[in-house]
Amino acid sequence: MHPSRLLLTASLLGLPTAPALATNGYFTHGLGVINKGMAGAGTATPEEAMAIANNPASAALLGDASQAGLAVFSPRRQFTASQSLANGNGGAFTIAPGKVTSGSEYFPIPYFARTWSRADAAAWGVAVYGRGGMNTDYTQGAALFDPDGPGPAPVMRMSGPFGMGKAGVDLTQLFTEIAWADKIGETFSWGASGIFAVQRFEATGVGSFAPYTSTFAGSGGRTLPSRMSNQGHDLSTGFGAKVGMQWQLASGLRASLSFQSRISMDEFDDYSDLFAGQGDFDIPQNIRLGLSWDYSDRLSLHYDADHTNYADVDSVGNPIANITRCPTAMMGGTDIGACLGGDRGAGFGWNDMTVHKLGISWRPSLLPDWAFRAGISQGQQPIAATEVLFNILAPGVVERHYTVGATRKLSSGNAWSVMLMFAPEGQVSGRNTFDPTQTIELKMHQVELEFGFSW
Repeated sequence: MHPSRLLLTASLLGLPTAPALATNGYFTHGLGVINKGMAGAGTATPEEAMAIANNPASAALLGDASQAGLAVFSPRRQFTASQSLANGNGGAFTIAPGKVTSGSEYFPIPYFARTWSRADAAAWGVAVYGRGGMNTDYTQGAALFDPDGPGPAPVMRMSGPFGMGKAGVDLTQLFTEIAWADKIGETFSWGASGIFAVQRFEATGVGSFAPYTSTFAGSGGRTLPSRMSNQGHDLSTGFGAKVGMQWQLASGLRASLSFQSRISMDEFDDYSDLFAGQGDFDIPQNIRLGLSWDYSDRLSLHYDADHTNYADVDSVGNPIANITRCPTAMMGGTDIGACLGGDRGAGFGWNDMTVHKLGISWRPSLLPDWAFRAGISQGQQPIAATEVLFNILAPGVVERHYTVGATRKLSSGNAWSVMLMFAPEGQVSGRNTFDPTQTIELKMHQVELEFGFSW
């Protein structure tokens, strides 16, 4: 292995990075223990070094600050397949009826951030964190399929959700940001950051879709794909940018605006027969607006809106229906580029996602060293009813988060913070693409506990 890739592998192994469908699609509901304690709201009132990952302009408002934290994230995912009228006959690909639950339910997620102020009011900072990923691990389940359609061969029952044994995906994302910020007058600051991202991915148990790949179709059905499933972990790296602004609009009223570019990533070469664009899996762009209002000296209210363009990334946004145009799907299609791995290959069919977040922070007069927080966020999950089959692997259906948090300032000026998040069960159900007589329902709920220390 090349030394640079060896270093990246070591970094990912040493810093687990949210490999678990991290709530808003596959991104976390916030960044930093204080921000997450208000359900991701409060970006217009930066109070922690990790705030630069939400908006790089925050560095100019924080002074010299450091923060480290650890979250324990627990997603609970399952799918339920209904009874089928086809039961694998007539060329149908039927998921065996019943409920199947994913393993891998606990994930540690550490992070670190640091800001430095300069005498000329400028500042810079660095943040290293995991923000997104998706992970499923199904060891149960089965699939039913008749290999010769109406011919004499019996229906086969094959182990695993897709008939190829244990199935799942593991996507982890690690971000390193270096931010620069400056003030213009007393009420406005701006900032920009460069982002270096690393992704690690593995897929297992999806080889049953080999006939729908561009490799297979392009060979006239003679060559099976070799870079689709069970290839171990592959690495991808890329660069992006983020810009942000912070305003003091009036006394006690603040606003924040930030934009993160689409991060162009190297292809996952070991999975070039699975993802659209020969293994392409870019990180989507994101825009965020925040408002904060100090109701009193001790009570503040916060609102944030966060929009992520999942649909613009073909591997994430392309619908499963693209497979129908693949020649080897036997549905009259003639477009090899619409097969898996092709330029127009099927993806998870995710829509863009907008999340609205409300938060409150309270500093009681009787406990001057304490601050308490709560928040709620709401968004529409990105998976359409037509996309449930592939999204057995990525059931990112959570829509709401409830959070509470607290900070205890020490006499040294350092502080401990804690955050607890609960995301109630989200769900979506729809028809099995390859057996329309069957319904598949996806469900997930989540809990997260995070501790942070600032100095």
